[in-house]
Amino acid sequence: QVQLVESGGGLVQPGGSLTLSCVASGSIFSLYLVSWFRQAPGKEREFVAHISTGGDAYYSDSVKGRFTISRDNAKNTVYLQMNNLRFEDTGTYFCTFGGKWGQGTQVTVSS
Repeated sequence: QVQLVESGGGLVQPGGSLTLSCVASGSIFSLYLVSWFRQAPGKEREFVAHISTGGDAYYSDSVKGRFTISRDNAKNTVYLQMNNLRFEDTGTYFCTFGGKWGQGTQVTVSS
């Protein structure tokens, strides 16, 4: 059974940086497009970024130019490098592929 585990969240000041990781069990990871979503308190889950099997990345307008998604198929891991964080980036960040979701990792941007 495929499992996803996110990590790397935390508390950061505005303008700071964090790198999230999503590690997948199983050998099928490299066959899938992988996405990051986030959910702020009281709001719907929203798309953040995805990366194709070939490494092509796509971002929501709200994070474009600040976030970078990458993957290491040998490690079954997808990363989300987040720079110049803003208050509105606060939320729980989830990775997903193939209909599977992780449990999320909390990112809080606060001064």
